Amino acid sequence: MKRWIVAVSALLVGGLWSPEARSQSADIDAALEKMPKPWKTRANRFTFEEYDATLRYWQEKHPGIFTLSERARSGDDFPVYLIDLTDQSVADQDKQRVLITGLHAGPERTGTMTILHLIEWLLSDDEVARETLKNQRILLMPIMNPHGFFPGETHGNAAGLPVYDGRRGLMWDIETMKLRDPEKTPELNAFLKVVDEFQPEVHADIHGVSLHYNGQLVLESVGSAGSNHSLRPWDPRVSDAMIAAGIEEGFPSDRWEADAQRMLWGPELNPHAKKLWMGRVFFYPGMYPYMKYHTLPVLTENGWEQGGVARLKGLLKLGNTTPSNMPHRGYAVDRMKTITGHYIAAYGNNAEERRRSRAELWERQENLSMGVLYSETDFRIMIACGITPDGQNVIHPKDPLKVKIPKGELADNLEGVPGFDAASIRKYMEAGPETSLYVGSRSTALDKGIEHGLAMTIRISYARPGLLDVRLNGHSIFESTTDGYQSWLGDGYTHLRVNIPPEKTRDADLFVLSCIYSSDNPRSYGWRPPAEVIEKLKTEAKP
Repeated sequence: MKRWIVAVSALLVGGLWSPEARSQSADIDAALEKMPKPWKTRANRFTFEEYDATLRYWQEKHPGIFTLSERARSGDDFPVYLIDLTDQSVADQDKQRVLITGLHAGPERTGTMTILHLIEWLLSDDEVARETLKNQRILLMPIMNPHGFFPGETHGNAAGLPVYDGRRGLMWDIETMKLRDPEKTPELNAFLKVVDEFQPEVHADIHGVSLHYNGQLVLESVGSAGSNHSLRPWDPRVSDAMIAAGIEEGFPSDRWEADAQRMLWGPELNPHAKKLWMGRVFFYPGMYPYMKYHTLPVLTENGWEQGGVARLKGLLKLGNTTPSNMPHRGYAVDRMKTITGHYIAAYGNNAEERRRSRAELWERQENLSMGVLYSETDFRIMIACGITPDGQNVIHPKDPLKVKIPKGELADNLEGVPGFDAASIRKYMEAGPETSLYVGSRSTALDKGIEHGLAMTIRISYARPGLLDVRLNGHSIFESTTDGYQSWLGDGYTHLRVNIPPEKTRDADLFVLSCIYSSDNPRSYGWRPPAEVIEKLKTEAKP
């Protein structure tokens, strides 16, 4: 006991109460005094009356840009609003459509506030904002769960059901993509109807914090939900553009599993789950636009609204430009089906036509069969697309378990098919070393053509190829944005896109695209040992 008292006394005299300890205590006091304390001021919130009056004020002040509509009423009679922003003096046909929602607002208030700040920017005289409204139609639903935002602070609506995660699929018939009890979630049902009406190219869902106090933060991020790693853009270039725009204004972003240096989870890896990223794969309502219309999904977490706005500006700028892998301005959402890096894509000479085609082809893509001449060979590419059962019978083996049809059999099958120059296709195939058409598994085709046209896109791995011959169904075709081919350089590839208009796809069973090209940049094939090694082996081989 005495030793304990002596030890404590020594600690107090020579440690905690020493001049050095008192100096360190004074240092932290000084630092705490200088530290900003935003939480000392009243939390920055607003009432429903202020929200409603602001939307009506903007509508009155910007009649040629701002349209407000009520899309539903919550269980406790709050309106769910849709704001439609675009320059109405510019025709709508070639505008991209972007839907921006606060599916988690409800309680994540800074998500809503980010959207409201974005509206202020879009209504400003900023040059990029004006350009965006000329090129795009921005649809915004800032508060998807007004019950959770105004009277309470809850994830559930008036019926206690969550709008954001939909109970991870339990509220859905996922096979038919319908809500089981839509009357219990009128807010979510309104969201689905907006998606169905506008079929947007992009859906950005904006998250944040409840703002219990000013300064409350969340780890800011772009491109994924922490709990659901499937809810993300398929193209990291979209996330990169948004992250760069935020950094430019002083707001960095976390990259989830990339920054944590973790592989993604899968069910077979459950025994090692603790070594993998925490996100899992669930069905959330935010995936509905992708499942129905191949809409690009984006999700952001925002602690500071200004950072959220900066990232959304980065997103919207993409819609004002031409991507490297497309021949037209807008968001890259046109590829509907793929085989070995070649694609069936949406058809159209403007955004409205491509949107119709995209919606049809995305719904039909599981009914289409694609094939590629195999093994693929330099300076030659041939792909096929079977649309109807008759078309699939031409390109598929008789044995449904096989995935390759011998090219001689394919040439025989094409004989007599209306609209085909089978002799030219046979000559093309016989001139190369390939053995078969690889088609993958057979699809369940529908006995009807494609109503809104389609495009077939192949990629050539040379920057400046000479296009010696381009044919569709054995017939030569020429450059055209509506009925012929386009080519452009992007990402190191030369993209060759063949546009097939509706009048040719409505009664079609099958399309075969072939291309012959040359290059001014010859490449070698295979590795050879050093000449000295070859010479030495020859010498050693002599008797």
